[in-house]
Order: sequence, then C-alpha cells, then structure tokens
Amino acid sequence: MTSNTTSGNVCPPPMKPTSNGAFQGDNPLDYALPLAILQICLVLVVTRGLAYLFRPLRQPRVIAEIVGGILLGPSALGRNKSYLNAVFPPKSLTVLDTLANLGLIFFLFLAGVELDPKSLRKTGGRVLAIATAGISLPFALGIGSSFVLKATIAKDVNTSAFVVYMGVALSITAFPVLARILAELKLLTTSVGRMAMSAAAVNDVAAWILLALAVALSGNSQSPLVSLWVFLGGCGFVVCSILIVLPIFKWMAQKCHEGEPVEELYICATLAAVLAAGFVTDAIGIHAMFGAFVFGILVPKDGPFAGALVEKIEDLVSGLLLPLYFVSSGLKTNIATIQGLQSWGLVIFVTFTACFGKIVGTIVACLLCKVSFNESLVLGFLMNSKGLVELIVLNIGKERKVLNDQTFAIMVLMALFTTFMTTPLVMAVYKRKARISDYKYRTIERKNANSQLRILVCFHGARNIPSVINLIEISRGIQKRDALCVYAMHLKEFSERSSSMLMVQKVRKNGLPFWNKGPRADSDHVIVAFEAYQQLSQVSVRPMIAISSMANIHEDICSTAERKSAAVIILPFHKQQRLDGSLDITRSDFRLVNKRVLDNAPCSVGILVDRGLGGTCHVSASNVSYSIVVLFFGGGDDREALAYGARMAEHPGIRLVVVRFLVEPNIVGEITRVDIGDSSSSKPISEDDEFLAEFRLKTTNDDSVIYGEKIVKDAAETVATIREFNCCNLFVVGLRPTGELTCALERNDSSELGPVGGLLASQDYSTTASVLVMQQYRNDMPINLVQEME
Repeated sequence: MTSNTTSGNVCPPPMKPTSNGAFQGDNPLDYALPLAILQICLVLVVTRGLAYLFRPLRQPRVIAEIVGGILLGPSALGRNKSYLNAVFPPKSLTVLDTLANLGLIFFLFLAGVELDPKSLRKTGGRVLAIATAGISLPFALGIGSSFVLKATIAKDVNTSAFVVYMGVALSITAFPVLARILAELKLLTTSVGRMAMSAAAVNDVAAWILLALAVALSGNSQSPLVSLWVFLGGCGFVVCSILIVLPIFKWMAQKCHEGEPVEELYICATLAAVLAAGFVTDAIGIHAMFGAFVFGILVPKDGPFAGALVEKIEDLVSGLLLPLYFVSSGLKTNIATIQGLQSWGLVIFVTFTACFGKIVGTIVACLLCKVSFNESLVLGFLMNSKGLVELIVLNIGKERKVLNDQTFAIMVLMALFTTFMTTPLVMAVYKRKARISDYKYRTIERKNANSQLRILVCFHGARNIPSVINLIEISRGIQKRDALCVYAMHLKEFSERSSSMLMVQKVRKNGLPFWNKGPRADSDHVIVAFEAYQQLSQVSVRPMIAISSMANIHEDICSTAERKSAAVIILPFHKQQRLDGSLDITRSDFRLVNKRVLDNAPCSVGILVDRGLGGTCHVSASNVSYSIVVLFFGGGDDREALAYGARMAEHPGIRLVVVRFLVEPNIVGEITRVDIGDSSSSKPISEDDEFLAEFRLKTTNDDSVIYGEKIVKDAAETVATIREFNCCNLFVVGLRPTGELTCALERNDSSELGPVGGLLASQDYSTTASVLVMQQYRNDMPINLVQEME
C-alpha cells in the first residue's frame, strides 16, 4: 500500500476491521474490531469497579466514569507509552470517538425523554427567579474568568466563542445527575427537591440554547454571518420538528395501548429519526446531539410509548456506549499540563468562581423569595452539580479548538470537584423535620378487635400480585365497611437507568416516590389489578410505588408504615417458587431489605413465603375456601400470629386450625433448656394462657375454628405433628416462639423466618402451603434480628 509523506512523517495506514487470528501471525490489537472490544471491556471493568468503591460515599455513577476516564488517559496509566500505544493507539481513536458520540446521541435522546415540557410550563415565578439567578451570576463570572484565562494560558483562542463557552460551562446544572442525587438522598418529593428539579430543568434548557449559540460562534469561518446562519438554521430545525415530528410522535403514542407490546416498526422508526435528526443538526453546523435532544423532548411522556423506547436502548447506551465518552474525554485530559503555581492557582480560581456564582446566586434568589436559609443553602449546593453535561460542553469546546489542553484539564477538574462535593455537603447541611407519630394500633393483637386494621403489603413484581390480593381478601375480617385499609407498595430499585427517572416523574407530594391511584391513561397493570379488586370488594386498597436503592429502600417501607399508621407490614420472602415446587433465590439483597425492616419497623412485621396462595389468579370472595393453620408455641410473636389467624377466621370461607404445642411433663429434662430472656418467668406464660382463654371464649360457637393441644416430647415429634397439617393452604407462625421445643429444632439458613418458619420454608420440608411468619412490635427494647439469631 502506498503511503503519503508530508514533512517526513508517514501517515499510518487505515486499520482493517478484523484479523485472521493469532495462529496465522496476526496481532488482534492491530485491527479495529478486536481492539474496540478490548477497549470497551477495559472501560467497563474500571468504571464499574470505581462505582462500587464510590457507592459508600453515595456518589452518582458519573463520578466513577469521569475518574475512570482520567485514570485510563495520559494523566495516569497513559504515562506508560507502551500501554497507551497498545490499547489506545492514535489510529484507533476515530473508531472510539465515533462509538462514544453515537452513545452520546442516544443518551441525549433519553435525557430529552426524561425532561417533561409540561413541568416547565407549570414552573412558578419563584422557581423561575431561582433558576434565572442560578444562571445569570455564574454566566457573568464565567465571562470574567475567561478574560483571566485568556490573559494567561488561552491567548490564541477565538475570543467571542471562548467567552460564551466559559459562561456556559460555569452556569450549567446537570439535570440528569441532579435528579439521581435527589433520588439517592430521598429529597425528590420534598419542597427542596421539587424546587431543585424545576430550576434545574429550566437551567438545562437555557444551557442548551446558550451552548448552541457557542457552537455557532466557534466555527472556522471568520464571517459573523456564518454563525448567524448556523444559529438560525438550528432555530428552524426546532420549529420544523415541532410542526412535523411532534404530530407523528403523538400518533405513534396513541397507537400504543397499555398492557400491549409496542410495535417494532414504531421503535425502529423513532431510532432512525433520532439518527436523522443528528445528521441534520451536524450538517447545519451544530453538534449532532442537539437534534437527538430535541426529538427526546418531543416524545409524548403519557402512555407506554416513552417507556418502551427507554427500555429498548437504555442498557446498551448507559451501560456500554456512554462510558466510552468518558474515556474519550479522559484521553484528552492530561493533568500533567497543569504545571507551576500559576496553573494550580487558576484551578482554584476557576473552581471557586464556579461554586461562588452558583451557590451565592441561588441563595440570594431563594432568600429574596422567602425560602428558609437552610433550604436556600441546600438548593445552592444542589444547583452546583455539573457531571456529564459539563463534559459535553468541554469536549465540544476542545473539538472546536476553543479550549486548549491546559484549559480543558482545568475545567474537567472543576467539574469533577463540584459534582463530588454536592452529596456530602447536602447531607451535612439538610435537616429533615422530625416526624412525631404517636398512633395507637401498632400490632394486630389489640383489645378492640373491631377497630380498623391497616396493613402495608409490599411486593416486588406482577408475579406476587395474585397471592397478595388473596391475602388481602382473607384479611378482611368482620363484614363491615372500613374494617380493613391496605396500602399496596410496589418495591422498585432506583438505578442510573433512564426508566428509573421516568418512574420518578410520577410522584405524589407526600415525601416518597408514589404513584397516585385512580383512573388514568398510563396506569400500570399493577395498579389496575388493585383498583379492580377494590371495586369488587369492601376493602380500601391504595396502590403506590416506592423507588429507592436496595441499600435504603427499607427506610421508605418503615417511614410509610409510620406515616400511614400501619399495624403490620407484609414483606415477600426473598425466594420464589419454581415450577418444580422448590424455592429459588430471586435476589439476595431482598433478604437484607427484609432483615432491615424487621430491625427498624414501627409496627408488627410479617414475611410471606409464597407457594401460590390461592393459585395464580385472584379468588373471588364467594369462592374462597382455605384452610389456615396457626402453630402456637408461646410468646408475643405467636400471639400476634394467632391474632392475625383469628382475624382471617372471620372470613366465611376460612377454616382455622390452632395447634398449641406443650412439652410432656415427664420428659422435660430430655430437652435441652436454653435461657431466652424472660421466657422462664411466669409473665409470658400467663399472657399466653390469658390470650388463649380469651380466644377460645370468643370462638366457642364458631364451627370454622378448631383448637387443639399437642403434647410432644422432643423436636422430632414436633416436626411429625406439624407434618400432619401439610394439606392446609397457609401456615401462620411466630418469628421467635418461646419454649424449649423450638430451641431444639435444627437451625436453618433463613434466620429471618425463625426456627418454625425456617423449617416450613426449607427444601427438606415438603409442603404446598404458603407460610406467613409474624414478628410482633415490641416498644420496650430495640430489635436486632441478626445478632439475636446468631
């Protein structure tokens, strides 16, 4: 192949896509495809590893990706020229940048889908004033700092473009990053969170307009008319998109119905339209991402269409392609160019200017709008977050040669610092108002059995819904209205995915991410199921969704139970039944959630081991015919289990069997005695006897309730007795029954179910019955299940 020679330098030949293999003497790293695969895998390993390390600091994933890009670039590992030439050779950067920008185009499309224009129209004057102040002061300071940089390290740049770029870079608030920080800190639905989200949305739109202006000014042409034509061409593109593309998107959305899959043609047409929009804006002279962002905003947010689009592309874009953009930025960032006291002084100057402008501008505007000082300070810190949007601005400036290497490195460090400081500062400053709740009924066991029972039922997905509804049905108790109030909470994990942000958009103003109940066009099928049941029964069911990370979703559960004055929380077991009848672990972190709720719950807690209670569909009230067995050994948890069983027995379709286990007096000494706190005293025994006597008195004339006592001599006989009731539909047992019998039972790997519940849920115990394990709320002492079980 002939090569062109210029000034003695030989241009490298273009890379072939694939090799013939190492056995035929080819080095895979000399070919585009295997090298790109290696680069992608290396990027994923580094960024995900850093994200895991930063997780305890509650930092957004963008921090790990920015740091990972810098580490892989010439600032750290790239100092080794052998590594840099082998893994990121100059001839491969075109392919890497192309993939990175392709991911950026679709990520900006997802960011546009997340941004709801309706929320901007509803923005009040106070939020608009805060957003304006949060843009104006840092933009002005950015212009001032640009003259300082131009006089020192950026002497040969386009003055007009550099001034606008610096103003935009310092005034940006990263809407996607801010939303994820608010969700992580559970501030989305607080007054601070709502103001921050609205102000950031206004800020985001203004920043993109200013960036479009900066791009138009940064062209190679010396004529100002060219920049004007570029800007007008961008405005014309937006107008044509609204007039032509928006009606088409609305027509597609109307063709997509809830509960039905979205046609592949609509998905492909939309993705092709996004790429075409990128081509048009690139041809105009604006970056291709602008067209994708505009199309994302135009996608209707109501109905399943937007959700289907996000689900199709979010994992590929956010998980695979977007990290390449951070590495591409990292390869352009060389911190070694920041040398000397002057350069590091400029780093401090630019960072201080960015923080001062954002924080002070926002605080002053908030105080003038009569926002408290604490909330004003929190808003200032939140609006100071930068993240990915800042990197986009900086990379475009670097590509347009508006920012040189040293300025680019300084601005990247500024973006990293301002984003990193947001979460710890907000956590240190924001003070939640302590909620004082002193509701009466925190257990099912109560003197007034006719009082309303409030239950918070949690579930993970649609697979749990039939059993949950059937459990609600048999918990209805006495046949009078308002006897039962149920809050059905769908537990969803919040992540960096765009679909999480779409869920978060649908929030109730009650301090937690919830969905409203009631008829609506985009109702989730989960909510539809509970609304249909509510119409067919006399039970008040209020469906809701909690969106949090698995590390702290238990806080949502406990605070909701406190807020709604729930008497019991029903949690799903972390194992689900397979087709062969065995229980299989779905996710191990569900188990940790259950343990944390047991330790911190403000009321009683039940864990449901679901083996298909009532089958795979809802059983109507007239067709309910269940056999429920309560195994009673003694103690508060067993009394709570029996109280719940008695409540279920009031349903006409329920047959309740209560089995009390007693130790044969002659051979008590053969059973190992274990000291269990106060279990040896007479008080728990007398409470059990009193409770049982009252229960037997109330159910004397009730043919649906059978009470029996079994005298056993050891654990083997106890297990054999329990096996006699395997044909029931539901076992209700206590978490920590008292007495020597339960202590003699073998330990199991499910400590959160206790000895009896663990036995019934073990693989060695064959039964088709579901199991409900109850823990009674105890106000006299803190509960730490893990330590107690150990």
